[in-house]
Amino acid sequence: MTHSSHQQEQELRDAARHTGRRRFLTVTGAAAALAFSVGLPTAGSAAAAELDARRIDEDPFTLGVASGDPLPDSVLLWTRLAPRPYEPDSGLPRARVEVSWELARDERFTRVVRRGSATAHPEFHHSVHVEVRGLDADRVLYYRFRTGKWTSPVGRTRTAPALGAHKRELTLAAVSCQAYHDGYFTAYKHLAQEDVDVVFHLGDYLYEYAVSATGGARDYTDRTLPALFNRETTTLEDYRLRYALYKSDPDLRAAHAAHPFVVTWDDHETENNYAGDTSEGSLPPEEFLVRRAAAYRAYWENQPLRAPQRPTGPDMKLYRRLQYGRLAQFDILDTRQYRSDQAYGDGWQTPGPESQDPSRTITGAAQERWLTDGWRHSRATWNVVPQQVTFAQRRDVPTDAYKLSMDSWDGYTASRDRVLKGAQSAGVDNLMVLTGDVHVSYGFDIKRDFDDPASRTLGTEIVTTSITSGKDGAEKPANWNNLTQANPHLKFYNGRRGYAVVTLQERQARADFRTVSAVTKPGAPVTTAGSLVTEVGHQGLTPA
Repeated sequence: MTHSSHQQEQELRDAARHTGRRRFLTVTGAAAALAFSVGLPTAGSAAAAELDARRIDEDPFTLGVASGDPLPDSVLLWTRLAPRPYEPDSGLPRARVEVSWELARDERFTRVVRRGSATAHPEFHHSVHVEVRGLDADRVLYYRFRTGKWTSPVGRTRTAPALGAHKRELTLAAVSCQAYHDGYFTAYKHLAQEDVDVVFHLGDYLYEYAVSATGGARDYTDRTLPALFNRETTTLEDYRLRYALYKSDPDLRAAHAAHPFVVTWDDHETENNYAGDTSEGSLPPEEFLVRRAAAYRAYWENQPLRAPQRPTGPDMKLYRRLQYGRLAQFDILDTRQYRSDQAYGDGWQTPGPESQDPSRTITGAAQERWLTDGWRHSRATWNVVPQQVTFAQRRDVPTDAYKLSMDSWDGYTASRDRVLKGAQSAGVDNLMVLTGDVHVSYGFDIKRDFDDPASRTLGTEIVTTSITSGKDGAEKPANWNNLTQANPHLKFYNGRRGYAVVTLQERQARADFRTVSAVTKPGAPVTTAGSLVTEVGHQGLTPA
C-alpha cells in the first residue's frame, strides 16, 4: 500500500474507533472528509505540483476510454492515465497531469463539436471524468484524449433523445458478473460489434477474490501476473489495482469504447453478500465501512460516472434516473448499500416471519420513495428498472418444502410488495426489471401473486447471465427441471455465459439472450440461445 493510501484508511479507522458505531454512522461525512481529503484537491495540497506531460515516456492510455450516463444534451467521458497499470502508482508521480479531449461527429475528427482540457489528479488515481454539455440530442459522437505525445483510442458514444421525443426504437444490452479468474471476456468482444444504444452493467464488475499468477481459469502460459493480485481486495490500493487488471482486458476495453455504459454495482465490487454496513465476515460495522469507503472510491474512479455519484467516504448515491424520450424511463437501483441484513443467516432458506418482516428493506426507505415517486411522474411507454438481484419469486423445488434465496428480493418480500403496489398505484403498465447476479439467463413474468399462476402479470424481468462468472456453464444447469417446474412464471432458463439484448419499441419489447459456448478458452462464437417478446399493454413473455 502506498503511504498516502495507508494514511487515508488509518485516519478513518481511528475516527471510527474513537466515536463508536452509532456516533460513527452519524458523522460519516466528517470522518470521510478527514480520511479521504484527497477527494478535494486544493492548491495547497502536497500534490499541487504539475507534471510536464512530455515527460511521460510510456503509453498512459493502457486502460482505454469509456463514456456513460447519456443525457439529451450531455455525455460523460472517462479515462485513467496508467503507463504501468500493474503498479500501485500506475507509473506516475504524485502530480497533476493536464489531459486534452475532443468530441466529434466522425471518427477521423474532421468535424469536432467540442474540445477542452481536464486535470488528472493523483488524488483520483489520475482518472478523468469530463461532463460535456450543450450537445444535440440523439447523436452518435466520437471522442479521444491526449496528453504529451500520446493519444488515446477513439471511443464512440451517443446522447439520449430529447425528453419529449417520440423515439420508435431503443436497443440496450444488459451485462453482469465478470470474474477475471473464471475465464475470458469473449462476450464483450461480441458485444462491441452489436448495434446497441446503451449498455447497462448490473453489477459485479470485478471480484474481490485473489487472482493467481496464471489468471485462474485463463491458465496463462505466456505471461505471469504480479503477486499483488493474488490476495483479496480490502484496501484502496487493492481495489485500484484490481480495476487495472480488469480494464487491461482488450475485450472489455473494446466494449467500453463502442458503447456508452450505465453502471451500478452489486456485492463483489466491495465484498460478497454484504448488506449495508454489515460485512459477510466478522468485521464490526465501523471497520467494514472503512473497506466499503475504499471500494466505493475505487469504483467511482474507474467508472464513467458523473460528479453527483462521487462518494463521500463509505456513502455514494448510485441510484439515479435516465430518460430516453417518451419511449423509456430507466430507474437505476442500488440494492446493496441500504438493505437490511439477510434473513436467517443468508443463503437458501425456508421463508418465514423474519424474511417476511414488513420492516425489512432491500432499497432503503428513501430510494423506495424515489422510485415510486418517479413512476408517478413518468410519461414513458416503458418503465425499466436496472438493478442487481432476482426480483421474481424463485422456488428451488416444486414441493411445499421449497426454499428461497435470502440475498434476492425473495428475502425482502415486503420490499417487493411495496414496490409492486407503487407501480400499480402509479399506473405503470409496461414494467421491465433488468437483473444480473445469478450467472444464468432467466425470463420471468412478474405476478401480482407469485403463488397464484392465474394472477395478473404486472411486468417482466430479464435476467442476464454472467460474462464469465461460473466458468463455462451449461445450457441446462442441474436444477433446470426443478426451477422450471416450481416457477410457472419462469419462461426461459439457460446457463451459458453471455449477455442480453433488449429492443424496446412502441408496441412491444424483445429480449434476445446471447451466449458463448465457452469462456475458459478464448474465441468462442456467439449465438442466440432464445428470444422472448412482451406486448405493450399486455404484459407477459412469449417466445419470439
